[in-house]
This record gives sequence, C-alpha cells and structure tokens, in this order.
Amino acid sequence: MSRIIVAGSINMDLVNHVKEFPKPGETIHGRGVDYLPGGKGANQAVAASLAGGDVTMIGAVGEDSFAEPLLSSLSERGVATGSVVRKPGTSGLAFITVSDAGENQIILSEGSNGKLRPEDVPAKQLADADVIVLQNEIPWETNLHVMQASRSERAKVVYNPAPVRQIPADAYPLIDLLVVNETEAAGLSGIEVASQQDAARAGRELLSRGARSVLVTLGAKGSLYLEGDGQPIFTPSFRVRAVDTTAAGDTFIGAFVAAGAQGLDTPAALRFATAASAIAVTREGAQASIPTRREIESFLAEQG
Repeated sequence: MSRIIVAGSINMDLVNHVKEFPKPGETIHGRGVDYLPGGKGANQAVAASLAGGDVTMIGAVGEDSFAEPLLSSLSERGVATGSVVRKPGTSGLAFITVSDAGENQIILSEGSNGKLRPEDVPAKQLADADVIVLQNEIPWETNLHVMQASRSERAKVVYNPAPVRQIPADAYPLIDLLVVNETEAAGLSGIEVASQQDAARAGRELLSRGARSVLVTLGAKGSLYLEGDGQPIFTPSFRVRAVDTTAAGDTFIGAFVAAGAQGLDTPAALRFATAASAIAVTREGAQASIPTRREIESFLAEQG
C-alpha cells in the first residue's frame, strides 16, 4: 500500500448552529456551539486514514489548550502525528456557522498553521512518501517547497488550492492532480462554472497550464475528472439528506487518494470517494462525520 503524506492545516472548529444565516448587521440566536477538530489538512488526513490509507500528518499546533485534543483526534483515527510541530501562540481556529439547510459559512484564524515553514517539513518523510496532499491553509512557500521536493523524490502531488489563490505558472507542472470545486475552478481558470460543460472547459484550461490531471467537484451534482486528451469522467453524486456539508470536500479528497493508493482504478476510486462524501454530509461535524472504509463499502453495496 502506498504511503500518504498530508501537509496542511490543523484547526479547532467552533461550530455555531442557526436556523438561517444572519443578514448584514442582524443579531440572531444560535442553537449552541460545538468544539470539533478540523482543518482542511487534518480532515483530508483523517479521511484518507479511515478509508484505509497509511497516513502521516505534517503540520503545526499551538501552545494552547486546543493542541492536545487536535493531536488526539488525528492519532485516534490512525494518522501518525510525529511530524506535527509546536508553535508559539494559538492553534488554528475555524469559526463555522451551519444553517438548518445544511449549508455553512467559515471564517479562518490561521494561528500556528501560518507559522509552518519549509524547514519544519522532514525531508525523510517526503522521501518515503508515494503521495503528498496539499491545500492552501499553510504558507505558499511551504507548499512550494513540498511540491519541489516531491518532484525530486518522484512522489505524486495532489493539490487542493482552497481557499483559492492564483497558482504561479511555474508551479502547475509540479502538480499531478489538481482538485478544485466550482468556485476554485472559476477563480483559477477565469471560466465561470455553472454546468458540467463549463467544468470541462475550466478543467481543460488548467490542464493546459501544466497540471497532469484535474478533478472538479460539483457539489450535489457530482464530479468531473480530466486527464490528458482523454474523455472526462463524470461521476454523479448519491442522493442523501444533507445535515452538514462542512467536511464533504475534504472527505472526498482523502477517500479518493486512499482508494488510489490501494489500487482502485480512477472510475472506481471516484465512486468510492463520492460515497464517502455522501455519508459525511448526513452527519454533523468535520472529522466526526468522516466514514470508515467499511461504512463506505457497505454504502456502495446498498446502492448496487
């Protein structure tokens, strides 16, 4: 089985539940606050681990009361945390508001995530990795360092540029798989994504810049995978009742990477990841909502 490294953010999510999002200037009553371990990097690491992957986390936590619960949440779900460093100050925080419709709004306070430097990334871990997963909740210089080192070590780079920011032209060829949602695809390509056809055009544009493959997630509509000159692979979503979409995208990415690391071909890995994401949105929380490999396989068996 391939070894997976996730270099990215580790956050404590402060989740406030409301009936509807407040209008600008409006004060409303919440329905309670939950403290839940999250962060795009940590979520993707947990998703890959629970889906059967051999996963190591590279990241940073602070010196506050959240650090130990964040590390415990990872290790309890099978993620190796020996390469997570401590930084002065607070851990990363995410202030999340979830509506009764299952939609969410998120404000990030980067804390220790913003202090993760290239020198904090162990060279041995990169040398031992087969797949390395990155996002945009740590400094770009650290992401770029990992991409460059991964290329020399011949590890596959999976990059989820969220929150979205422009990618330098010379970085695209360092990316084996670029995973973007509709908003990110539009922001990077300059092509508005409102349909499957739009997603294909945006994906082709990103491929033309040097990424080896592109995966555009389309929310409740499914996903579109593009590689080279081949036909796009569209994978429809499963119909479920959404309760909380907080970690849906992270679950999809982690499960897809884990499925590929375990030898599934691309169409099968996409369906596996789609099932994992479908299960996650029926549950509250970030890491707490992520399903195990057994749950995903049972779900797929029920779908026929």
